[in-house]
Amino acid sequence: MKYAPNLESSTLPYSPFKSCVVPRPIGWLSSVSADGVENIAPYSQWQNLSFDPPMVMFSANQYPDGRRKDTVVNAEATGWFVWNMATYALREAVNISAMALPPEQSEFDRLNVTRVFADNAPIPMVKESPVKFECRYLSTHRLKGNSAVGTIDIVFARVEKIHIDDDVILPDGKLDIRKIRPIARLGYFDYTVIESSFEMRVPGSDEAAQYGLEGRPGFK
Repeated sequence: MKYAPNLESSTLPYSPFKSCVVPRPIGWLSSVSADGVENIAPYSQWQNLSFDPPMVMFSANQYPDGRRKDTVVNAEATGWFVWNMATYALREAVNISAMALPPEQSEFDRLNVTRVFADNAPIPMVKESPVKFECRYLSTHRLKGNSAVGTIDIVFARVEKIHIDDDVILPDGKLDIRKIRPIARLGYFDYTVIESSFEMRVPGSDEAAQYGLEGRPGFK
């Protein structure tokens, strides 16, 4: 089958678009408003951009009435937000935090998690999350969609501090992803969990390139 998504609907009963771009890492992002209300919400359009320095982005659709997401407003107002790695053990908290609450209510009050605070700003973080990034807001790029909900804010940030629990670090210094069990977004209401991995090295690449891909110290 094929179809032009801007001109016609798919012949399938559910749109396949989001199920084609998978798996998507989850941006479980905590922030605080200018007047001190704590917020946490998951975003499935989240990604790293570069590594020198580490920079990240997330994309947030507007609400149908045109309101912007609290995380975007908070990041712009305070200059900070935190990424908390979403894991299988934390899946229920991640799901609850996706509820659309009024800006004056905090999702943290509904979650069975422990708050700890970032070093650079008074942003709440999820203690039980094994990896956390303190992100300094850089800029927002807005793209207009065909509807209010299709219009997005793309937020760019620089990672200023990385927190990693010692018990998810292997003896060789790599992260134990199979122990962490990160979850990722699929289409529909579906998610997946990372429980296995395999290695492939680029053929013909020199030692510097191999070390760079591996993340060895001294190589970018």
